[in-house]
Amino acid sequence: MPSGVCKTLIEARHGKDGFGTPENPERFLNQDYQQLKKYCLSQHLRYIDDMFPPDHQTIGEGILSPQDLARVTWLRPGKLVPDPSFVVDGISRFDFGQGMVGDCWFLASAGALTFQNYILGQVVPLEQRFDVDYCGLFHFRFWRFGQWVDVVIDDKLPTINGRLIFVHSKDPNEFWPALLEKAYAKVCGSYADMNAGTPAEALVDFTGGVHICINLSEPPPMLWDMICRAGQSKSLMGCGTPQGETSANTVLPNGLVQGHAYAVTGVKELIYQGQKVRLIRVWNPWGQGEWKGDWSDQSPLWQTVSPQDREMCLSVRNDGEFWLTLEDFLRFYSDLDICCLCPDFLDGGNSCHWKTSYYEGRWIAGTTAGGCINNPGTSSPYTLMLFIIYRVKVEDLVGECAKTSGENNMLLSLMQKPDKRNRRLVKNLFIGFSIFKVSLFHYKAQRGKFPAAFFTTNRPVAQTKTFVNGREVMEFLNMTAGEYLIVPCTFNPNQTASFILTVLAKAETHVQ
Repeated sequence: MPSGVCKTLIEARHGKDGFGTPENPERFLNQDYQQLKKYCLSQHLRYIDDMFPPDHQTIGEGILSPQDLARVTWLRPGKLVPDPSFVVDGISRFDFGQGMVGDCWFLASAGALTFQNYILGQVVPLEQRFDVDYCGLFHFRFWRFGQWVDVVIDDKLPTINGRLIFVHSKDPNEFWPALLEKAYAKVCGSYADMNAGTPAEALVDFTGGVHICINLSEPPPMLWDMICRAGQSKSLMGCGTPQGETSANTVLPNGLVQGHAYAVTGVKELIYQGQKVRLIRVWNPWGQGEWKGDWSDQSPLWQTVSPQDREMCLSVRNDGEFWLTLEDFLRFYSDLDICCLCPDFLDGGNSCHWKTSYYEGRWIAGTTAGGCINNPGTSSPYTLMLFIIYRVKVEDLVGECAKTSGENNMLLSLMQKPDKRNRRLVKNLFIGFSIFKVSLFHYKAQRGKFPAAFFTTNRPVAQTKTFVNGREVMEFLNMTAGEYLIVPCTFNPNQTASFILTVLAKAETHVQ
């Protein structure tokens, strides 16, 4: 278990009385792995999951043609190969390649997961085997909207002509990638429900940690240092290319794929012609298809660096992994997602420890769902009172932290919780938040509801740049000592939904 702020953050993410932790997760769909396994072994049965059965509904609609769907046969690994294994020669991002479902966002995150053994062990119980106490039953753990859940599956996998149709291992005897994908498909509702997404979603579900999204068209000035520190900490990183004119994953002449998710797997600074060059290593979850520009596998530029750097970095294989400069990364990628257990790496100092507050709430139409304060449709004094408001007191930074702290000292995350199990049926609302400073004395003495006059006479000191119809919106902020009101909201009024608000701050904070 990590110590210090990491432990604080992890505990804040977990449920009451020890439930919903990685060590004591909630049972997804109330299925108990240990009891099911004990029963199957005692009865000499091979488990079949009646909550996620091997049938067409589990595959879902839209990813296979009716002709292919009719050809699907569900087979256990022992029917595919004579000697199946959960893991063969360790776990690596090179173990697998994407199949017929568009879940590159999930597989890119799985590739990033293989770099962090501690996080990997939370998600993938590595003691699972096919040769000892085997009964066709496996389980995995994911963080889902405030708690860790243990997800049980059987090992019947969809095949056509004896070949896996979704994620497949490079070694045909290795099955952890296919079983991990099936477990996450169960959480999402079906394999089809995994079609299309962003790495941030899976990265958060793998860690239960803090998500930071960086728009690469407006990168922060210290981006390189931030990426380097993230790479040295317990962080997972993913990135994406912009969508083309269509939703198709078109391969560009430079080798990159439009509208595609990748994992960031390394950084390196080299000396080239007497100058420093900053390189980022990226991995394509297709398991093939690479960048063809400067510093690609076949680039002659590798002959200009030291033999040691060339040997360390260069692997001329079509394995989907490649290097490119920071400048090309900013030019051809649209966003970078960093997910971590602790955000200490953001400013590079160890003197400041981030403290976490974590709250669940619900917007209820007609009661607490007032909508966006700047929305003209919510400007009446009556409507202005329909808000959930979190009152936060931020203390001054003290000691060494006050001397070394960077500009930003608070990170706010607002995540909406789905009201449906099937991921593709969830209609995300446009969500965001505003922050008001409580400066006048008579407002500081205010208890309970704040009057509408406060919001009509005060402007937000900070707010989300835009309302986003995604799972999560976050902002990295500079907040001076004082009292504030945080108002999480949907853009339109009278929309009912549940949410999770996470407040991370370097300074001591007190939230009501």
